[in-house]
This record gives sequence, C-alpha cells and structure tokens, in this order.
Amino acid sequence: MNVDFSAILVGLTFFTGIIWAVDRLYLQHQRQARATTAYDNDDVEEILREPRIVEYARSFFPVILIVLLLRSFLVEPFRIPSNSMMPTLLTGDFILVNKYRYGIRLPVLNQKIIGVSEPQRGDVMVFRYPRDPSVDYIKRVIGLPGDHIVYRNKMLIINGKVVAQEMLDKYRGVGSGVVMTGASDLMEDLEGVKHNILVDPRKNMGEVDLVVPDGEFFVMGDNRDNSNDSRFWGTVPEGNLVGKAFMIWMNWDSAGSGIAWDRIGSSIK
Repeated sequence: MNVDFSAILVGLTFFTGIIWAVDRLYLQHQRQARATTAYDNDDVEEILREPRIVEYARSFFPVILIVLLLRSFLVEPFRIPSNSMMPTLLTGDFILVNKYRYGIRLPVLNQKIIGVSEPQRGDVMVFRYPRDPSVDYIKRVIGLPGDHIVYRNKMLIINGKVVAQEMLDKYRGVGSGVVMTGASDLMEDLEGVKHNILVDPRKNMGEVDLVVPDGEFFVMGDNRDNSNDSRFWGTVPEGNLVGKAFMIWMNWDSAGSGIAWDRIGSSIK
C-alpha cells in the first residue's frame, strides 16, 4: 500500500490548526470568564488550564506546518528501491529532490501555481508514474517535447544524431547490484551532460521510435536493459512532475555491508 504523506501532513496541519484556533478564539475566553467567578486560586488554575488535546495541537501545529511547507515546496526525501538507475543511483540510496525546480505545486492536488523552469535533457527526475500516479518513479530525462527519439541496438538517437557513448570497463556490482556484474559500463554524453550507463550484452530490450508530444517528456533508466521506462509505457506528462534529484544523503542496502559512507553527500549527475 502506498502512503500519501502529503495528504497526511495536510490533514494533520488542518486538524491541529483548527483545534488551536478554536481554543484561542472561543474556549480560552470562556475559561477566563469562568475563572473570574472562582474564589479559590487552585480552582482558577484548574479552570485556566488548557485541555490536553489543545496543548498537543499548539505544540505540534507549527512543527507539522514547517515540515509540510519544506516537503511540498523545497526539498523532499526519497529512497531508491530498485536497480533501474544504476550505476548513478544504487538500491538503498536515500536522495533529496528539489521540489521547486520544475514549478511550485499545491500539495495533494499537484497543481502548478508558479512556473520556475522546465526539465532539461539529462536531468535525473522524480515523477508520478503515469499508469499509477500514487507511485513515484525516478528516471533520466532523455527527450523533450518535439524531440524524435530512436533507441535501437542499444544506441540512442535524438533528432537524427547518435548520442556519443564511450566504453569504460566491465561493471562490478555490490550489494543488491551484484546481479549487474559483467555489464558494460559506458559514459554517455547527452549534449554535455555526461553520465554513466549500464548495458547488458545478454539482453536487448525496449526498442522505440517516437516523437515526444507537447508538454511531455521521454525518460529512461541508466540501467538500460533493466528499467521500466518510457520505452514501455510512454511519455511523462508535465502535470506528473515532482522534482529534480540532486544529492544522496544516505545509503543503506540490506543486501550489502550496511552504510556506504563514500556515497553520502554525493551530488547526482
């Protein structure tokens, strides 16, 4: 079951805010009025004491509100659950995503209210999976609106130009990624955005020839033969964008040796 944390945060913010506001506007005045008729100091203190639920709401409301604002408009953490973006991102990487890079959007509704910039070719982008928007995916932006994309025989062609690839070495995987040991580790150059990709000589998946529709984006995983991406289910509408991944802040792969300290703080390119 996928948990919508934005909806939970909005609900908690509304609930605690309403309780606090009702107490400040009405109930507090009623307590003060009753206290003026009390004779014993202990009775006065008891009458003026906030109910426990109001005390909790007053304490938690600003904290929840700050978390909601940060998570909705600035930065949101995600965890990488699969090998589809190897070698750039590994299973167990915890990443930070810039939420305002592609525009300010209302939480839960995901409606853009302020435009900032559009995805660029080569961006590592988080988006809501078009076939199930409750699920977040992360892939690399390959094609922009209007681009002619061809992927055939493990070669990527954009607008009639073959994207340059340089063979580096055979890949040696660790932890959950050990299954990719032996794959070809290549350096790909997407119009100046250089990044590593993996190509499995034992597989030949996902050939495609299409023009990216207006307002949509073609995305692929860096683990080219082990990624469920635009080659199989189509392009990503602009309304599904979440943000741009920019940093790894933690890594924990239960299939490996625990925390990969060398990955902490790494920028995502």
